[in-house]
Amino acid sequence: MKKIFVITVMLILMSGNSAAVPGQQTISYKGDRELKAAHKPSTDHSKLKELQRTFNSPEEVTVACESCHTERHKEIMATNHWTWERPEKVDGKLVDLGKKNVINNFCIALTSNEPRCTSCHIGYGWKDKTFDFSDKKKVDCLVCHDRTGTYKKFPTGAGYPVTKETLFMGTKKSFPPDYTKIAQNVGIPTRDNCGTCHFFGGGGNNVKHGDMEKALSKPSGDIDVHMAVDGENMLCIDCHVTTKHNIKGKMYSVSSADTNHVYCESCHAAPVHAHTVLEEHSQRVACQTCHIPTYARANPTKMWWDWSKAGRFDKNGKGIIIKNRMGEQDYNYMKGEFRWEKNVVPEYKWFNRTAGHTLVTDSIDPGKIVQLNRLNGSYADKSAKIWPVKVMRGKQIYDSEYKTLIIPKLFGKKESGAYWKNFDWNLAAEKGMKEAGLPYSGHYGFVQTEMYWPLNHMVAPKNKALTCTDCHSREGRLANLTDFYLPGRDRSKTLDMLGSILILLAIGGSLTHGIIRIVTKSK
Repeated sequence: MKKIFVITVMLILMSGNSAAVPGQQTISYKGDRELKAAHKPSTDHSKLKELQRTFNSPEEVTVACESCHTERHKEIMATNHWTWERPEKVDGKLVDLGKKNVINNFCIALTSNEPRCTSCHIGYGWKDKTFDFSDKKKVDCLVCHDRTGTYKKFPTGAGYPVTKETLFMGTKKSFPPDYTKIAQNVGIPTRDNCGTCHFFGGGGNNVKHGDMEKALSKPSGDIDVHMAVDGENMLCIDCHVTTKHNIKGKMYSVSSADTNHVYCESCHAAPVHAHTVLEEHSQRVACQTCHIPTYARANPTKMWWDWSKAGRFDKNGKGIIIKNRMGEQDYNYMKGEFRWEKNVVPEYKWFNRTAGHTLVTDSIDPGKIVQLNRLNGSYADKSAKIWPVKVMRGKQIYDSEYKTLIIPKLFGKKESGAYWKNFDWNLAAEKGMKEAGLPYSGHYGFVQTEMYWPLNHMVAPKNKALTCTDCHSREGRLANLTDFYLPGRDRSKTLDMLGSILILLAIGGSLTHGIIRIVTKSK
């Protein structure tokens, strides 16, 4: 009865525009800038004398770039891409957040593991805390501006590219990059330039985000309507607009404030939907909720990472690796146990575009799931909207006496105490916390954690957007959001009674009308 009432109300609301159905929309652009798929460089760099020489190191290329682009290094050094930290308020306190400081449930933390983690830094040589952030020669111009597709950073090289034939993970990687060719063929960043780091965060393709991966390099419309090569063919920087090398966009995994972000409304001016009911939904429902019905549609994403299971070897002393039918590792002796999923239905949160964080210095309750970041918002918060998120879950090391999270030393030589060489959690915890300048009791355990990743990419075609019943039903997607009444999902005796009365009145009116017609006709 209730479902009939809800459908009746929806039909009444929609009757003002009989041509409109859920999912129909009219896109209107603000027109403040033109989106271009093919951005042509303003200068032919191959004709520049300064670049017509042999370069023996990437720093020499940077010096050559800076001889013309004299102030660009200052702009870059002021950005989060360079500093990996920013001052932001968490629970009323001003703290430094960013990749440099936060803790996660993937590879856990940067400190003491720099040469591995900083392979995606836009600089050269950040191998420990002695890195000079003021040295302009250390800025990596090529990682963002290479248009040859031949410039690659070495996975454990502290930001340096491969400079000689190197054996990595059993495969010979041989470059070195042709710096002259690359320097003469630079341009604005392509999807591949951005993706060389952002698609492979966490140690592999689509590990972290779930909605950012190598399939976005040349996606079809079913993967992402904005970047589809047979559609809009937009570049990352068409949305993540850039001013003086400051690229708009931040992840709530490493930031807390609603600043310097990219919004759908930056391009799509209201009203967006052809129908009033859909347009009204946008006041409390994020665009992404309806238009990203699933994520990891091309390749699977990691959903679970249990570090407590790491360190298993076979009887011959060889580290155990187990792969699943998708070709991904379900177990790796260095990292533990994983779970992967593909074409994942998001979870949903009220989100006002601010976040909280559990810092490595914060006390935790190991009897509960530790939320490494918290998306703020509720139904009562009028600035909050329903937002789709990937929730990454796992188990990681913590100090069982001090009740704080631990930064373990994972990467390094055997004598450094690195876990990936010694497989000794106590030693790795001791070395990592010492490097971080934090106390360690000598006692550790493993605690379950969660991390929230709001979804923004992999926008589906409009005919794949959610429909009314995806949410307005007993088994709908919003079952976990229980702080408000949702028609079609929740029961209300008053509304059920009103619905029944309306239906009875409608039936009664029809019968009465029919009887009158019959009686008057017979006369």
